[in-house]
Amino acid sequence: MKKILVPVDGSNASISAVKKSIEVGRKFDSAIKLISVVKPSEIRERERNENMWNAVDGSLISTDAELEKKLSNIYVESSQSLLNQIVSRLDFSGISVEKEVLIGEPFEKIVEAAKNGNYDLIIMGNRGFSKIKRFFVGSVTQRVISEAPCPVLVIKSNFEP
Repeated sequence: MKKILVPVDGSNASISAVKKSIEVGRKFDSAIKLISVVKPSEIRERERNENMWNAVDGSLISTDAELEKKLSNIYVESSQSLLNQIVSRLDFSGISVEKEVLIGEPFEKIVEAAKNGNYDLIIMGNRGFSKIKRFFVGSVTQRVISEAPCPVLVIKSNFEP
């Protein structure tokens, strides 16, 4: 059985990639793993921007570490909820599907998951950054393409199977 890895961030492009993975999965009798990566710097940035908070969920926060942990839990729960919604709303019948939330730098975690899981294909969305922005910022998709241990199929956000 072939294995397909699909990074999901909730963007239209990543949802299009999930739809394509279902199509490919059915055609080639493949198992699909959906992953969502929570980036630690986003948690820390949110913490800095929201440092006037006394609470995240109604409880008092006494330290920065405690705030970061609560924010991390919120991001992970949100990502898990996203993956659950995708699986419940799309038709994965006849396809083995797994879900996992990872914490780290997105392109690193995607490449690491592909290597460690011996995936045959990564299907991911292209968020459509302009060429200039991609040059300065670099895209997760571009970095995955350059370092992936397997082929990468990039899906545009307007793809409809």
